[in-house]
This record gives sequence, structure tokens and C-alpha cells, in this order.
Amino acid sequence: MFVVFFRTLIVYFVIIICLRVMGKRQLGELQPSEFVIAILISNIATLSIEDTDIPLIGAIVPIITLMSAEVILSYITLKSGKAQVLVSGNPVVIIRNGKIEQKSMAELRLSIEDLMSQLRIKGFFDIEEVSFAIVETNGELSVFPKAKAQPLTGETSKNPKSAKDFPPLVLISDGVLCSKSLSACNLSERWLSGVLKKNELSEKDIFLMTCDPYGNYYIVEKEQK
Repeated sequence: MFVVFFRTLIVYFVIIICLRVMGKRQLGELQPSEFVIAILISNIATLSIEDTDIPLIGAIVPIITLMSAEVILSYITLKSGKAQVLVSGNPVVIIRNGKIEQKSMAELRLSIEDLMSQLRIKGFFDIEEVSFAIVETNGELSVFPKAKAQPLTGETSKNPKSAKDFPPLVLISDGVLCSKSLSACNLSERWLSGVLKKNELSEKDIFLMTCDPYGNYYIVEKEQK
């Protein structure tokens, strides 16, 4: 009994340390790779606790190996957009400009009942109130309402026309331009060049830049190392 007790404590602390090393995002919605790691670690931990004939090191080494693999993979996906897409996939738009993307729903094997259920969870019972709906890489549904369904803010209460039907898109991420966002916003490279010139910046100087079809943009510069 005492052997099981101490083995459980040791495995518990090893897993806690591994989770801390892997980062706080492990505590939120899991990406596919993180979900796999969580399942494998839980199975290894369970076997090592239940079967005292298995050397404890035989559980600790695989857990640390999985942790190391996840940290390395996270670093690679952080630096490479292609690796990020390969590991986690892309967000999928299932409602665009108020129109349901039936082909995208079929690819995700998402039924109308599933969609309506998720919209209700988000507080939207009338699909006509939705401008955009996106299935994120972790399976979560993000919803951007039409201007008429958006809650009043200080700005929109003074100027109702300031409410928009189109959400801002990521145009530059960590110095890398997303041409698809530029096209989706019906903006040109000439417009972007003008904005960068006005702010005396280059693409490599920008950590995050968002824009919308109305020409509104937001820029976060990279911190100096």
C-alpha cells in the first residue's frame, strides 16, 4: 500500500512539472497534438501506478520524452506557419457574410443541428444575426455578429454606423504577410505599402497587424531585443 502511495506522489509531481514546462496553454482548450500528449501521459501514469512490477523509471522516462517532444514541436510551430498548419490545421469559416458555407460544413462533418446548438451556446438563437462563424483548430466555435446584433458600446451608442459587419483579420503575423487576408478585405498591396510608409515600418518590424474592408487597421510593433 505504501509503495503505491509513494509511486503515485512521485508520478503526480513529475506530471505537474512537465505541464509547467510545456506551458500554461495546456490548461485551456487543447490542440490535437496536445490532446494526444495528454492521453498518452495519463495512460502511462495509470499503468505505472496500478502495476508495481513496472519500474518507476519506466514511467518517468516516457513522460519526460513526451514532454520534450511537445516543447520542441511547439517551438517549431511557433516559428513555422506551415508546421502550424500541418500539426493543428486551419480555422474553417462555416458562415461567411451571413451565408452558410455548406461545403465547409460537409468537410467538417458538421450538421445543422450541431451548428445551431453551438450558436445557441454562444447566445445566438437567430442565425440571421450572425455575420461570421469560424470553427477554430481546437474545435471551438467563434462567432462575429452582424452590426444590428452587436451590443452597444460607448462608440456605437454615439455613432450607430460605427458598428461593423466584418471582423478584423490578421494581416501580418510576426513579420509574415498573409496575402489571403489582404484579398479577403479587398485591399491592395499598394494600400499596405502606404500604411507601412506612413508608420515608417516594414513588414519585418511588425509583430501583429490586423485590418478590415473599411480600411481600419491596428499595428503592434516587435519589441526590441
